[in-house]
Amino acid sequence: MEAWVVATGLIFVYLLATVVLGIVANRRMSVDMEDFLLYGRKAGFVVLYLTVVATFHSAFAFLGSGGFFYSHGIGFWAAGTWTVLVGAITYVLGPRIWVLGKKFGYITPADMLADFYESEAVRVAVAIVSVVFTILYIQVQAQGLGYIINVASGDRISFEVGTLILLVVAAAYLMAGGLRAVYWTDVIQGVWMYVAVWVGAMYLAYELFGGPFQLWEAVRASRPDLLTLPGPNGFFTPGMWIGMTITLSFGIVFQPHMMIRYYTAVDAKTLKILGATTPIYLMTLYIPAALVGLGGAVAMPGLDVPDRIFPALLFAHAPPVLTGVILAGATAAAMSTLDSILHANMSVLTRDVYQRYIAPDRDQGHYVWVGRGIVLALLVVGYFLSVRTFDFLVVLVTLSGSGALQLMPAIVGVCFPSSRLVTRAGVLTGLAAGLATLYVTLVVTPHPLGMHGGVWALGINTVLTVAVSALTQAPSDETVDRIHGEIEREIYG
Repeated sequence: MEAWVVATGLIFVYLLATVVLGIVANRRMSVDMEDFLLYGRKAGFVVLYLTVVATFHSAFAFLGSGGFFYSHGIGFWAAGTWTVLVGAITYVLGPRIWVLGKKFGYITPADMLADFYESEAVRVAVAIVSVVFTILYIQVQAQGLGYIINVASGDRISFEVGTLILLVVAAAYLMAGGLRAVYWTDVIQGVWMYVAVWVGAMYLAYELFGGPFQLWEAVRASRPDLLTLPGPNGFFTPGMWIGMTITLSFGIVFQPHMMIRYYTAVDAKTLKILGATTPIYLMTLYIPAALVGLGGAVAMPGLDVPDRIFPALLFAHAPPVLTGVILAGATAAAMSTLDSILHANMSVLTRDVYQRYIAPDRDQGHYVWVGRGIVLALLVVGYFLSVRTFDFLVVLVTLSGSGALQLMPAIVGVCFPSSRLVTRAGVLTGLAAGLATLYVTLVVTPHPLGMHGGVWALGINTVLTVAVSALTQAPSDETVDRIHGEIEREIYG
């Protein structure tokens, strides 16, 4: 049997399994928004761990990281810093967000921020930022899925058709089973992705070079520029390293599909254990990614699309069955994040827009069906972006994280009680200034003085938030006592 038939067949078997899980999840689901959108707030450690790591690591980690090692060299091991930070952020912030979500029934990030800052304008602004910047993340996953199936089929299934097929499958099981279907499929996807990237990288290292140590020697001998900083293209300057560390830790955690995970935990202790252990998975995935990218630069130089290096090497040098299993793992990596982003945007648009402003008094079943319709609309938008625009996957993820990063001053103001309160005027002024700065420092004059544009934007955002907050009306004493008081009671005892 030809290699492409085996590889493509295994991917479609995997996709069928996810749809079946969605159908089973649908039978277990209550017609209730908390069940459909938040897994009933009952996620235990194992399920939550695997969905968080699978959601964080996506096509960006499986394909984009190999492509970045291929193009820019060892500097991409900056990933070690932001993955450690993700664990620390989860350990500190996760229980605070969970406590407030459990007590006050929050479903989306905008719920929490609008309640504390007593502002519908804050709700709308946060909802817009949440949706606009995570739509870029839908593009990342959809492009990754298109690459995978296009390469797996030997160009017999076009990028456009492959992207559409996989988007439809993700939307189908999400619409059927809500967040329960996402979590159940993420359990499989988290394990499959991790095993696949390690097995694939080690197989290629031994097949092409005789082992990982020999691979490093080959890279040192023929491409020593990949083992230097700032790398062959001068990308990994200290400013870019710092910028990527901040935008790909805080910026990713503050995206709605990650923050909503905190609401779903069964208790605060689960989130602390999650924060302490997630860096193990997140960090170690970049070791095989480096083997693929650096080894690929020696074994297969001059690739037009560096993000395709992993599947290209597998097709050229691995047996068909192994190639199919690993590419199904790559599919799992992209699907596990795609379904979560579709779910998060559905939650934001259903809860913060439709239920709040359009139809506030409908029954729970009505909102579930509206959410399903929104998923279909997001599918169309994500597909259009994916087939119309192309860029490095890592670049798109960094841009997405830079936008969500601008929510940081507002979130810190809610989660950390202080005598110097952040105000709604401060939040809105800082957010507007941060987004404007982001446009200037990423589009007009990219990364001034070598510092990533997301960091410039956060700095200006924070300064203005603090300055304006000092001069404007703070949230009412009642709201501060209610929300900060809950954190003080539950977190500080």
